[in-house]
Amino acid sequence: MLFNFREKLNSSKFLVTAEVSPPKGTSFSVPLEDARQLKGIADALNVTDNQCSIMHMNSLAFSKLLLEDGHDPIMQLTCRDRNRIGLQSDLLGAHALGIRNVCLMTGDFPSCGDQPGSKPVYDLDSVQLLQVVKKLNSGVDFAGNKLDGGTSFCTGAVSGINPEKPLQLIKLEKKVKCGADFIQTQAVFDVGMFEEFIEAINHLDVPLIAGLIPLRSLSMAEFMNENISGISVPEEIMFRMKAAPDPVDEGLTIASETIKEFMKLSRGVHIMPIGSHKNTPKLLSMAGVSDK
Repeated sequence: MLFNFREKLNSSKFLVTAEVSPPKGTSFSVPLEDARQLKGIADALNVTDNQCSIMHMNSLAFSKLLLEDGHDPIMQLTCRDRNRIGLQSDLLGAHALGIRNVCLMTGDFPSCGDQPGSKPVYDLDSVQLLQVVKKLNSGVDFAGNKLDGGTSFCTGAVSGINPEKPLQLIKLEKKVKCGADFIQTQAVFDVGMFEEFIEAINHLDVPLIAGLIPLRSLSMAEFMNENISGISVPEEIMFRMKAAPDPVDEGLTIASETIKEFMKLSRGVHIMPIGSHKNTPKLLSMAGVSDK
C-alpha cells in the first residue's frame, strides 16, 4: 500500500496530522476505531511511543496495525527505552513492515510515568537519533557498517515554540541540519508567541506543523499552564473558558480560530486531543479544513 505524506510535505496543501495512542494491553479495537474517525481527514497519524513514560503497546506494532487499516502512520520513537542497537533494530524492522514515516524524540523521564522505578537509557538524544536515521537512509548503520538494504524514511522531529529560549532554537537548528524533513511543535495557545517563533526560525528551510490541543475545561487550561513546561495559555483564553456555558464547545471554537491562524503561518496542524478524536472531524469542519 502506497502513501504520500512525503509528497504532501513538498506540496502547498495544508497538512493535518493527528496523534493516536496504542492500547495499554493487547486489545486494539478501541484505538483503531478512534483512528478510523480520521480517515479522509488526516494526512498521517502519529503513533505515540509510551507517551509520558506510561507503558503501552509499542509504537511499531500499532503503526503496522494502522498501516493495514489504510492509514499512513508516523511512528514515534524515543531514546528513553532503548540503546543505539535497539533503536536501529526497531527502525530496520519498521521499514521492513512498510512504515516510512518516523518522528524522533528524546522522551520523558520515567519518574513521571506509571513505572517510576524504570531505568532510563538515553544512550542517544534526539539529535543523534536523527543522525542515525540519516545514516540508515544512506545504507550504513550508526557505526558505519554497510547494510544489506538501507531505509528511506521521511523523518520528523519535535520542538517547543518559545522564541525566548535560545538553546531550544539552537537544538531545532541542529535537528534540521541532521536531516529532519518536518517539525511538529508543542501545543500552541499563544498565536502571538508562535508568530515570534516563526520569525526566529525563518532561516530554516523545513515544513513546520503546529501542535494543537483542544481545551475541554478551565481546569484543563490551568493544569497545562501550571504543569507543562513551555505551554502558555493566554489570559484571554482562560477568561473565555471560564465564562463559557459549554466549555467543550468553546474549546472547539478557540481551536478552530487557532487553526485558521495556522493556515497563514505553518504547513499544517498536528492535533493532540486529551482522550478520543470524536470531536476532531467537527473541529476541522469548523476551521474550514474539511467538510466531513
